[in-house]
Amino acid sequence: MTQKPAIIALLSTLTLTAGLRQGCLEAYAQYPTRPVRVIIPYSPGGSSDAVARIVGQKLGENLKQQFVIDNRPGAAGSLGREIVVRAAPDGYTLLIGDSPHTINVHVLKNIPYDPIRDFTAITLLASAPQALVIHPGMPYQTVKEFVAAATAQPGKFNYGSGGSGAITHLAGELFKLATRVNLVHIPYKSVGIATGDVLAGQMHAAFPTLPGVVTHVQGGRLRALGISSAKRSPALPAVPTFEENGISGMIVTNWFGLFTPAKLPADLVTTLHKVTLDAMNSSEVRNKLGNLSLDINTMTPPAFDAFLKQELEKWGKVVKAAGIKAD
Repeated sequence: MTQKPAIIALLSTLTLTAGLRQGCLEAYAQYPTRPVRVIIPYSPGGSSDAVARIVGQKLGENLKQQFVIDNRPGAAGSLGREIVVRAAPDGYTLLIGDSPHTINVHVLKNIPYDPIRDFTAITLLASAPQALVIHPGMPYQTVKEFVAAATAQPGKFNYGSGGSGAITHLAGELFKLATRVNLVHIPYKSVGIATGDVLAGQMHAAFPTLPGVVTHVQGGRLRALGISSAKRSPALPAVPTFEENGISGMIVTNWFGLFTPAKLPADLVTTLHKVTLDAMNSSEVRNKLGNLSLDINTMTPPAFDAFLKQELEKWGKVVKAAGIKAD
């Protein structure tokens, strides 16, 4: 008899909890009920901006609500990320993050957030490899020929990047570590300017993200010797990967993913992940991203979180080994 009140109390608690959970699920099923802000930590016109607008437009169409793109450049993307960190974890402030999300903390001083702890990772969206490009007037047809020439003349070959600590810089430093070749790094204000000097024959090489140079390679204005993905790109099927060239560990992608502030409720994580995958699986989004030479690579939240931790560890080692510091 003494156990009945306890059992009744337990059943009442479970019923109340189930009711509250059902109420939450119903509330999240209506998400979103007002416009959603999508923070892009860069100026309009870049790859992050393009991904955000393509995916955001589809989310808005599917969910019958506005997804407002908000470009907040500054401090190598850290300003926009800090805005997201300070926002409420309610699903109405999103971030389109990219590779610098796990790089900046190793390069810049006084980053006001932790790239893992202070965000909820929803899913990877898309990615693209880096390409080793040279001027077609140079005699080298393969990565091995380029490495052999640079090895024979240490310090005579240079490569340009979008600035110290940029993905285009770290790709070059990882290449140097993997091949033991001595290339001189020349930082530029943007990788576009660096690539322009390669086009003009004033710079030996660069490691731009593939979408930025596909048309130049296809048009014969640049020669791509290798790309940093695990498999060849459909955009340039004749260009081998670095792995095919015998360079192990040279996997580098500029990726784009969806984040929210930390501590987003689990049910809303599930909802946001589902609606994002619905958008990513549409033929319209896949075609638009494919036309930008981007590979669609969605993940579950736990898998994306694990991927971020791997990226954080990898780039920390490269930054330390290469002695990289911000300009």
